[in-house]
This record gives sequence, structure tokens and C-alpha cells, in this order.
Amino acid sequence: MWFELFIVLIGVAYGYLRPGKEDKMELLKKGVFIGIILAVIIAVLFMILAPITGQGILILGGIAGGIAILIEVIILAILFIIGTFIGDWIEGTVKKTL
Repeated sequence: MWFELFIVLIGVAYGYLRPGKEDKMELLKKGVFIGIILAVIIAVLFMILAPITGQGILILGGIAGGIAILIEVIILAILFIIGTFIGDWIEGTVKKTL
């Protein structure tokens, strides 16, 4: 819970400190891309370790772990984007009052 709140706060800071509106779709695409890369790396590592350790269950664990990481990174990317929406709104509100 605290980590997710921290991600939203980072998104708010990112949206506020960067001038102009952020491209939310581009941020989501980058988040999904990073999630896919991390998921593939984790799955491949577990598939390599399975024959070495003699525990075939690691292959299933690697696939499940890769999927879980992909889902978590997508959720974190969405939370970051929500934070950028808030940061852009704050930036627009502050500029209107100045």
C-alpha cells in the first residue's frame, strides 16, 4: 500500500514539474514494455534454473512469476499515470492563479 502511494506521489511530482500535459498513452506503453521485458527475464531465468536444480516446478513458477510481474508493472504504470493527471491538474491550477 505504501509503495503504491509513493508511486502516485512520484507521478504527481512528475506531472507538476514537467511543463505542459504529459502523454499518458506513451507512459502506459513504456510501462507495458518494461513489464513485458521484466516478465520475460524472470520466466527465462526460472526456466534456465529448473534443469540445473532438478526441480521442474520452477518452470511453472517462472511463468507464473513472469505473469505476476507483468500485471504488477502495469498496475504501477496506471497508478503513475493517475499521479501525472493530478500533477498536471495542480500545475494548471497554479498557473491560472499566478
